[in-house]
Amino acid sequence: MKSLRFPALILLATVIPQLLPAAASSTPRVAIDRHALVTRHNPVIRSVDVDAPLTVGNGGFAFGCDITGLQTLAGHYQRWGIPVETQSRWCWVSDPNPQNFTLADASRDYTLPGGRVLPFPTRASTPAGDWLRKNPRTHPLAQLALDYTRPDGTSAAISPDDIQEPFQTLDLWRGIVTSRFKLDGVPVQVETACAPGSDTIAVRITSPLVSSRASGGEIGKLRVRLAFPRGHNMRVKNTPDLDWSAPETHESKLIDGRQIERRVGGTAYYVRSDHALKADADAPHVFFIANEPESGPGDPAGLSFVLDFSPRRSEAFPPAPARVFLDSAAHWKKFWNDSAAVDFTGSTNPLAPRIEERIILSRYLMAVQMAGDVPLQESGLTCNTWYGKHHTEMIWWHAAHFPLWGNGELLAKSLAWYQSQLPAARALAAERGLKGARWAKMTGPEMRESPGGNPLIVWNQPHMVYLCELLWRSTAAATPAAAAATLERYRALVLETADCMASMLHFDEERGRYVLGPPLWIVQEIYDQATSRNPSFELAYWRWALAIAQQWRERLGLPRDEHYDHILAHLSPLPQKDGKYVALESHPDTWDNIKSRHDHPEMLMPLGFLPGGPDVDRDTMNRTLDAVLAHWDWETKIWGWDYPMIAMTAARLGRPRDALDILMRDGPNNRYLPTGHCPQRSDEAMPANPPPGARKREIAVYLPANGAFLSAVALMVGGWDGAEEAFPGFPKDGTWKIRAEGLRPLP
Repeated sequence: MKSLRFPALILLATVIPQLLPAAASSTPRVAIDRHALVTRHNPVIRSVDVDAPLTVGNGGFAFGCDITGLQTLAGHYQRWGIPVETQSRWCWVSDPNPQNFTLADASRDYTLPGGRVLPFPTRASTPAGDWLRKNPRTHPLAQLALDYTRPDGTSAAISPDDIQEPFQTLDLWRGIVTSRFKLDGVPVQVETACAPGSDTIAVRITSPLVSSRASGGEIGKLRVRLAFPRGHNMRVKNTPDLDWSAPETHESKLIDGRQIERRVGGTAYYVRSDHALKADADAPHVFFIANEPESGPGDPAGLSFVLDFSPRRSEAFPPAPARVFLDSAAHWKKFWNDSAAVDFTGSTNPLAPRIEERIILSRYLMAVQMAGDVPLQESGLTCNTWYGKHHTEMIWWHAAHFPLWGNGELLAKSLAWYQSQLPAARALAAERGLKGARWAKMTGPEMRESPGGNPLIVWNQPHMVYLCELLWRSTAAATPAAAAATLERYRALVLETADCMASMLHFDEERGRYVLGPPLWIVQEIYDQATSRNPSFELAYWRWALAIAQQWRERLGLPRDEHYDHILAHLSPLPQKDGKYVALESHPDTWDNIKSRHDHPEMLMPLGFLPGGPDVDRDTMNRTLDAVLAHWDWETKIWGWDYPMIAMTAARLGRPRDALDILMRDGPNNRYLPTGHCPQRSDEAMPANPPPGARKREIAVYLPANGAFLSAVALMVGGWDGAEEAFPGFPKDGTWKIRAEGLRPLP
């Protein structure tokens, strides 16, 4: 590791005091009881609730379970609520490409400022565009369910009506799901956990049904069924069901008594158990886990087993079930103890317990589903959306909260993938005639673009600068040596991203200023991409990120980049009309046309998501926030991350009551379910509770909502640079009693 340069030492001496939490002066003398804080929000489910599946996982692999603790009612949950699946971020499949489709086959020409014509792959509905969007895609690994032979010897799928006296809970402190119910009056208990260090689930079943015999007996027989689908239904883009057709098109082969080799197209993966596996002679791709009861004298019958999923065959024995349960408990105890916490005990405001619960459940979900080696899709590891592709503009909502809440190492996992993709990003930049590294928007594990509007989105680009800055701030608050290591580790991400950003701007000689676009698809994805120019948020993000990149150069002992400084001095101002900010300079109709007031109100993001700057006028932003709150089209479409984003603007403007109101508003796509998920409906205005048989939610779970919520709470509790009071996002009305530990302030 290189030694810290003298300029960086000076910067650290001046910056570190700003990184201390705004509420440090009110740190309680008695530490927060982390166990009590977490476990009082353990979800408890007392019915077959399709909106309340539970998940165990390790960030890059997860197992969703229904009320039985397995995936016994998977079809019912998928049709009416949230799917329960087994997913990882290493299992991708592709269909054959006999026509050798390339992005050029899905491209059309666009005219750039200055007259240069450049092709972009935006033709999604062509055969090439369709294939390139759907391939590669994530593949569901398996379905694990209970199989029940009834007392009369008949065997039929367990239905929701068969589940008697259900009770289920997730012990958040240990990461273990416990499910209790009865079948034909006989009790069953299932415990489920995931290993933190491998893609392994452990299951412990306790019931007299495990060891009984249905024929000639008085009670039925319970087995565990392992089945493999062909994949997802590719006719459905978001929340597809599993495809059980065409069994001849994939392979499930028992290669030894305890391991299955799976082949789907050109993809192979392996499933190992510590128990013997037996193929079903009547159904391909179906296996049963050997029923080896584990009971002693006077003990109830039980069956404990593990399933380990891997892209590679292994001869090693998987970990024992007891080991997985112990490791899970140790992992989650450390997670909760070693990161930040906010406790509202003693508050009389009715929102306090709801916010606290949403914090705890969101932190669990994001750690379980959004910390893989390949950044996640917007539905995490619950189900597929957009064919499993990672949308790089969502990485901020997915992962920025991790360092704010003391888990910077989880953000670092995502950034390691971006570092590995730098060659592909450089190649994309060069292809477009740009410098540095240009990040694809909708991509699989290989950083290849997907056709559609995706290649014209640019607000994914500055995220690398922002996220690296958050990690540097967290290490700068620790030691100078750690800060120096962070600078060296991420310098290429920051500087090459900034180089590309600078080269994406065009200098308009006639007006003497830099312009962004066209072509462009802005955050508010409703405007003509071929003519969009100078969106408010993107302009502000360019200014802020280039200024941060200049700070990184100085911290690294490099000279300031003259081109960056010229941009900062001549960047177009944020567009406004009639005293309010608008979405676009080229289409300044935000407040004149109701059709321009749905989707993301990006004109608020320069002060909220960003800290503001010389280009942001607070009075104008106040008027803009008033207009959004009063006149936005909330019923047509607004996404789950918009509510927290707007709350961040209100908080920075010194309007905590508005911040709380919008953060917790009961509105479209801001309704959180019992286990913490926030589904998203389609673009159409629909009733909150559609009648039976109506089309199901478009996106069953939407993790950017949870991540945005955590970032907004971090801002409202932990503050930001220059915040002068503790907990600046909460009213000082006597109804709030807040204790916070470990939160990092935002820039």
